[in-house]
Amino acid sequence: MGKEKKRYLLKTEPSEWSWEDQAANGGISKWDGVKNKQAQKYLKSMSINDLCFFYHSGPKARRIVGVVSVVREWYGDAVDVKAVGEMRRPVDLKEMKHFKDFALLRQPRLSVVPVPDHIWNQICHLGGGYQGDHAS
Repeated sequence: MGKEKKRYLLKTEPSEWSWEDQAANGGISKWDGVKNKQAQKYLKSMSINDLCFFYHSGPKARRIVGVVSVVREWYGDAVDVKAVGEMRRPVDLKEMKHFKDFALLRQPRLSVVPVPDHIWNQICHLGGGYQGDHAS
């Protein structure tokens, strides 16, 4: 039996690292620069093929814009992720306000948070899924 896939949300300021940056150059990047110990703990717990929402933070747009997968587990102070697909429709933070048990809302300062399966599925539904999710 294989390990169960875990799911996370990774936050980034689009002016520092955007979805367009991630999707370019083969879609693989080092996800580093996380200083908060709790957020680092989540990064350290990631396994190959875990999926992560790619979330643009910042004053202009707070929304999930894509999905990446973990392609290299914790090393040094980073993991490597690869672009899987863009959300068919970005999901804005306002649309997620009713997910009371979502760490994104309970611990808004964390740049890495786990995403429970039921919330992952609801966000994917809100966004019409993402390119590469095998949906029609």
